[in-house]
Amino acid sequence: MTDTVALTLAASDPEALARAEGRLAIVVEAEGRMNAAARKVDGLTRKAVSRLLASPAWAKAKPGEATLLAFPASLAAEGLLVVKAPKKPTAAEARAIGATLAKMRGTGALTVALAGFARPEDLAMALTLRAYEFSDHKTVPREPKGPVTLMVDDPDTLRDRLGPFDAVASGVFFTRDLVNEPANVLTTTEFARRLEGLRDLGLEVEVLEESDLDRLGMRLLLAVGQGSESPSKVVVMRWNGGADEAPFALVGKGVVFDTGGISIKPAGGMEDMTMDMGGAGVVAGVMRTLALRKARANVVGLVGLVENMPSGTATRPGDVVRSMKGDTVEIINTDAEGRLVLADVLWYAQERFKPAGIVNLATLTGAIIVALGHENAGVFSNDDALAEALVAAARTEGEGAWRMPMGEAYDAKLKSRVADMMNVGGRDGGSITAAQFLKRFIQDGTPWCHIDIAGVASVKQDTRLAPKGATGWGVMALNRLIADRYEAR
Repeated sequence: MTDTVALTLAASDPEALARAEGRLAIVVEAEGRMNAAARKVDGLTRKAVSRLLASPAWAKAKPGEATLLAFPASLAAEGLLVVKAPKKPTAAEARAIGATLAKMRGTGALTVALAGFARPEDLAMALTLRAYEFSDHKTVPREPKGPVTLMVDDPDTLRDRLGPFDAVASGVFFTRDLVNEPANVLTTTEFARRLEGLRDLGLEVEVLEESDLDRLGMRLLLAVGQGSESPSKVVVMRWNGGADEAPFALVGKGVVFDTGGISIKPAGGMEDMTMDMGGAGVVAGVMRTLALRKARANVVGLVGLVENMPSGTATRPGDVVRSMKGDTVEIINTDAEGRLVLADVLWYAQERFKPAGIVNLATLTGAIIVALGHENAGVFSNDDALAEALVAAARTEGEGAWRMPMGEAYDAKLKSRVADMMNVGGRDGGSITAAQFLKRFIQDGTPWCHIDIAGVASVKQDTRLAPKGATGWGVMALNRLIADRYEAR
């Protein structure tokens, strides 16, 4: 697994700044007011910082951006980063600074002088997350990066605040690694093996094989994977950190590669379908986080692992398949496979665990990208309180989420002539009809949210907290949701 950047916390010491090697970073208020560290560096560099602050470049720079001064006089550092910051940064603004430092840290050591900075924990969090690099399949060794030292007013207090975040960062990196892996590496079997490794953290992990799934009646899930040589599986992960209360359930779609099946996708862009297991990746990352931070909650994570391939044994458009619930589904389009996987796993989760609430995640529809782009995941729910708590948790963590409408009027589009329902309802309202399909597999009285992460799980451009590729979206939001709503105090 990709390692998180190791942060060293040290007490602020202006006298030590001259000796810092690699790159040295100071934070200066947008109006140009310098703290003790900045004034010390300004004096050592013969007013180089003051000259920068008086320049048009500083005036044009946005808060959170940094200017690099190379080989500054009288400093051991080969580069000085001067970061522009608001006087009282918000969490988002502090994270923007941390992300900037991660991108501009260079390959040597980085020392960041943060005396008087109001939100060092947010800065540290963003620096850690943005420093992620996935290079497992590069044959040229990645140039090692030097250590990062944050010089702060109270290292012990910051260390305590960052303790839970270390677990979150590890969960985010675990998710990103899974989503970034190519499908010839992350097969259903390999995915399950990696999840079994979470037993070392105290999770109970159970792998249901195809014979188990057949016995349970998960024929919708099996129908998706029956064209592939990779065996379909369901992995159940349990964290029992609470008392005797019913667990909260997380369910993830884990299609390790999606060709579309017989309803095959166009060739252009099909290579991106290695990320179609993004929902399962998020569930795995959250479960890792909960175990690492010893969460005082009962949570069960279930992921359906399949590969959707065309072959002589693949499901055909027009086939009718019976779900574990007992409803029959006319499969109009085999590329609408994620909802089939989720339907059976959702029903199984409720039948076996009787959860207090349930959230499922899936890279489910292209329609949600049309609606929300790559800034927000779509949230669909039968429970206002759960949906509002989830959106609030995502907002707090800086992860975009937007609640989408649902309603019985959309159900008419799923009517089938030969079965209880079809698996698709046409192009218009495609993400909503997908949610309406899933809602049919939610038992009365069970609070439920469906999150369509198709637009946010893996992206083509850098985001604030991640390089292009897998983002790990949802690990932080769901961890906060569980901490705020389901964890014992």
